[in-house]
Amino acid sequence: MSFSQIIGHQKQIETLRAAVANQRLHHAYLFLGPEGVGKRTIAIALAKLVHCSEGHHDFCGQCANCARITAGHHPDVHFIEPLAGKKEISIQQIREIEKDLNFRAFSRGRKIAIIDPATQMNLSAQNALLKTLEEPPQDSLLILIAGNGGALLPTLRSRCLSISFAPLPRQVLSRFLMEDKGMNAEAADLLASMALGSVRAASEIDSEALRERRRNWIDLLAGIGLNGYRTAMEAAEVLAANKDEAQAFLKWAETWYRDVLVYNVTQAADDLVNRDMLMPIRELSAGANAQHITSWINEIVETNRSIQRNLNRRMVLERLFLNLAEAH
Repeated sequence: MSFSQIIGHQKQIETLRAAVANQRLHHAYLFLGPEGVGKRTIAIALAKLVHCSEGHHDFCGQCANCARITAGHHPDVHFIEPLAGKKEISIQQIREIEKDLNFRAFSRGRKIAIIDPATQMNLSAQNALLKTLEEPPQDSLLILIAGNGGALLPTLRSRCLSISFAPLPRQVLSRFLMEDKGMNAEAADLLASMALGSVRAASEIDSEALRERRRNWIDLLAGIGLNGYRTAMEAAEVLAANKDEAQAFLKWAETWYRDVLVYNVTQAADDLVNRDMLMPIRELSAGANAQHITSWINEIVETNRSIQRNLNRRMVLERLFLNLAEAH
């Protein structure tokens, strides 16, 4: 792979390539954007560009340096992430990488550390990294990757050059799925809509399994609306049994009610995520107003945040479903 094969983000890529070509690369970058849109891919591509022994304005992807970076074995390029069985990046990991950054590079390039996800650094680790950002070792490069910067210390963010990566347009993802995965136009368009701008999600989604899960989830929401309290309690109990499933449902439910809101306001299907489910979206939209739908979306988002903070899953799901039952 070369930069020309990366999907989207051409402005960000050109900014980084120009910085390397003009020897004006910043000592620390913060790549911000949704999961799966290509931040890590571009961070790795930048590391290859810095170390590639064959390319000039692009990396070759084939030389020994590029191959080692791809394999994760390059002596001057390190990936920092939570260790197996751990939820956080520890201060010890940061101290070890700080020590390595002060050594001379084995190749002609820089010592590079890619921290992904940077938001998994605990507070002690962030404070430790701050010292390195304030006094960066010569010929070092730090790349922090995060969904958003809210969980990072303001002083840490201020010492990095931030580059934002937006979700990829549906048309771009759809074309990728047709050309790279051999999908027909209808299937590619649906999957691109469901992927919400994420190349990773578009590549990993099982469309048939997703259709079945969505049907079950729509039935669940419809049952809550019809049967109220009892169904709400039962649904909360089932979903609360598995954190990943609960979060998957909530992430989808956010797109579902967003679609209802979009259709309520525009009466158009072009920008819907669940484009193949227009009939139930239209029916739900007809019985609600924009203010109510917005409040449902906000409550779903807050429920997901509560689960991410490891609050009692059943309790927060029960509260959500009971409120939805009253609203419907």
